[in-house]
Amino acid sequence: MNPYLGYEIAFLVVVAYAIVVYVLYRAGRIGPERAISLLGPALMIKTKKGLAALDRWGRFKRFWTRAADLGIALAAIAMAAIVILLLVDAVISTRISPSMAPPVTEALGLPGINPIIPIGYGILALVVGVVLHELAHGVVARSQGIGVKSIGILWCVIPVGAFVEQDDVEMQAASRRSRDRVAAAGVLANFVLTVVFFVALSLLVSGSVAPNANGVGVAYVEPNTPAANASLAAGDIITSINGTSTTTDAAFESALTTTVPGENVTVVYFSASSSSVVTVHVTLAPSPTVQGRGFLGVAVTFLTPSELKGTLVWPLGSSSGPATGALDWLVLPLATLEPVGGSTAAYFHVTGPASALGSSWFWIIANVLYWLAWLNLLLGLSNALPLVPLDGGLLFRDFAASVAARFRAGWSAARLDEFGSRAVTASSLIIVLLLVWQFVVPRL
Repeated sequence: MNPYLGYEIAFLVVVAYAIVVYVLYRAGRIGPERAISLLGPALMIKTKKGLAALDRWGRFKRFWTRAADLGIALAAIAMAAIVILLLVDAVISTRISPSMAPPVTEALGLPGINPIIPIGYGILALVVGVVLHELAHGVVARSQGIGVKSIGILWCVIPVGAFVEQDDVEMQAASRRSRDRVAAAGVLANFVLTVVFFVALSLLVSGSVAPNANGVGVAYVEPNTPAANASLAAGDIITSINGTSTTTDAAFESALTTTVPGENVTVVYFSASSSSVVTVHVTLAPSPTVQGRGFLGVAVTFLTPSELKGTLVWPLGSSSGPATGALDWLVLPLATLEPVGGSTAAYFHVTGPASALGSSWFWIIANVLYWLAWLNLLLGLSNALPLVPLDGGLLFRDFAASVAARFRAGWSAARLDEFGSRAVTASSLIIVLLLVWQFVVPRL
């Protein structure tokens, strides 16, 4: 089979798309004043339908003004936090080996390209997040008296995006505060959606999921090892070794630390295939990594099934502390614990009214909610970056101009705007450098 077939198909699709766009452009069907125009390589398909709805929703000026002011504060906090994180990553990247450097594909939060984001759940979550992000811009723009010329979709963006085309003249003529409210509205929308979908997932899992046993989850069983010979499999839960409860990953490792090759140990585990507790006597093999230590031949998840449920329900309640719990929730995809399915779903049984859905459909719904929350958080944080043309870029430009106005009372509005533009240009270059740094420097 041709290993480059996928790239060849992608190349042909891009060429075909470019030819179609060129033909339509030459025929006058695509242009700035047409229903279809270009935004870089993407097609903007515009409509004025829905503008009346934006006017209706935007008439609650006091509510949207206060909400957008909150959005400005949240965007500023997110901007500072993510810049600090990039700086920390830049320092860490100077101390790691090339083998530990993140792959370049992780630089893009796009499903199908980023190996962490599943394509199905990812596309659904991104489309929902982007559409509601843009609608928030439109509603707040109308609440601030700024016109919206059209709304629509962007074709060939993840693969479908959305936009709200504000009136550029009115946007520039508006006060700095009003512009910032419009810019922060999208970030606020993504953060609100993160909370909404997180709470929905928490409520769903808390009342409907129970671990099959209290122990460590088997993620992988190495072939031709004592564990494989004892019929352990991914999805099983080991509850004890030689009478020592293995309710945590640390307890599991501790139970094996004192064993020696050839030792016969008693392993108690819940078998996912038989839905029963099984007790087996296993003769340990020599460890391939630690001389003189017994080897069982299983890899267990870094979170036990009970801990995984707790992380999905309320990560801030983690026994390791709220910061660790929140980090665990974020890195579930990296640990292959999300989306939940296959052997991971086998750690649990679904109870209550949700059991009528069946395990497969239940976890599909739960995974959708997780990725809606996860990717809306990613969208909110990434859009807060002080980088043109992101929302954070516009906010940073106005933040810089506002600071300059306090210390340079004699500067004209034009000079303040020029200072703000130069400041955001500089910040954009720094952000791009920091983003590239973490992928390039470890490989030098």
